Amino acid sequence: MADRVTVAKTYKLFVGGAFPRSESGRTYQVTSPSGAFLANAALGSRKDGRDAVSAARKGFGGWAGATAYNRGQVIYRIAEMLDGRAAQFEALLVEADGLSARAARASVAASVDRLVHYAGWTDKLTAVLGSSNPVAGPFFSFTSPEPTGVVVAVAPQQDSLLGLVSVIAPVITSGNAVVVIASTERPLAAVTLAEVLATSDLPGGVVNILTGDPAEIMPHLAAHGDVNALDLTGVGPELRTELERAAAGTVKRVYAPAAFDPTKEPGLGRLRAFLEFKTVWHPTGAVSLAGGGGY
Repeated sequence: MADRVTVAKTYKLFVGGAFPRSESGRTYQVTSPSGAFLANAALGSRKDGRDAVSAARKGFGGWAGATAYNRGQVIYRIAEMLDGRAAQFEALLVEADGLSARAARASVAASVDRLVHYAGWTDKLTAVLGSSNPVAGPFFSFTSPEPTGVVVAVAPQQDSLLGLVSVIAPVITSGNAVVVIASTERPLAAVTLAEVLATSDLPGGVVNILTGDPAEIMPHLAAHGDVNALDLTGVGPELRTELERAAAGTVKRVYAPAAFDPTKEPGLGRLRAFLEFKTVWHPTGAVSLAGGGGY
């Protein structure tokens, strides 16, 4: 039997629950650590970024309005789907990222566990981060967390699966929608994870995954008026400063951790970073307005 011609795979973007090509039609080659060709990935553009933000805004309302219990079910379903394809992801991390078989198994298992961890937080955020506030008067005051909106994130460049999951999961746990730019050199875990997301119960637009160069895409998204927050975890120092300045024009929340190790147990920092806190005051009894009284 003659040797077959290798059919090179060209991966697409993941926007609005669909897999569009880059509007520019550009791609770039993804190679293994040894330099062997693996696949083509879409080279996202500023227009792709804007399309992803539009899709995220459309997906945000329904996701933020879903019950906390339902969001937990969906995130848990993503964990189930990833666990079911563990062998595929392990082989991918060995080939594309150069991990040992043992390290790849550990990374996939940790990614599943991380999703389960955040699935359990959806209905606990209000209890843990909300509060009942003491006031000197006949009022009841309480504070409750709400999602910020559309978050644009850059995934870590090295830890292509666990790092990506650790960036995405806390953003969507509280009801936000996210546009994430995957690792430029190691995007295959991200675009394969997009297949998991597309076949889970996650509504379209809640997670959007772009591949390409953050330096090309992010400056436009940092200044975008419909983006509410930035997660600059995977951004280097020089670009980070530029993006922070661009974000100041529309008063965005910017989360820019000095260091990030996805293998460590997650704290509350990432959950807090993309929440708004609403405080409500309400009278606790009848208040008379006669004789100048009242409030």
